[in-house]
Amino acid sequence: MRNLKFLVLFIAIALVNCERDDICPASTQTTPRLIVEFYDASDTDELLNVSRITVYGDGLLDDDGNPIIDPIVASDATLLFNEIANRVELPLIVGAEQELITTRFILEKDTDLRLDDDPLTNSNIDIIEISYNTDFVYVSRACGYTNNFKALGITRVTDGDQWITNIEIEETTQALIENENTTHVRIYH
Repeated sequence: MRNLKFLVLFIAIALVNCERDDICPASTQTTPRLIVEFYDASDTDELLNVSRITVYGDGLLDDDGNPIIDPIVASDATLLFNEIANRVELPLIVGAEQELITTRFILEKDTDLRLDDDPLTNSNIDIIEISYNTDFVYVSRACGYTNNFKALGITRVTDGDQWITNIEIEETTQALIENENTTHVRIYH
């Protein structure tokens, strides 16, 4: 009888100390991407599709280790390829905490004009440069850390033929980007 009491007590303690599986739920917020939407420069509240846009990171390499220059087909390296779109989600590089990181993205308008056989037509490429700091936030033992981005800054590399007229960072995201629930950046064209 005495051994039975110890056995029941041992099982009760073991059951109380058990934890649920260490699996991170799919609903848990992960590292956010930068949400960019394209707006009409003359009517700043209206979303405006960009015709045949291609978006990719500057300095990316293809599967063979060669730099990507003017992609001719969609691949894992292109975020958008020759699409009509008014929104793009840009992945940001995660670096050391509090370190200023700068990354560049190429936004090519009218990609179809570059891809056709007519040497008299061409696309228009603008490059944006994004700088930010990384902030690590502990989520749980199962999920580990997520990364938030703060001190966001965006500039446009100037060239002779810009299709982007203005870039605005939303006030709510200037201090911190912690989710993908809202637009972070507006690009006017």
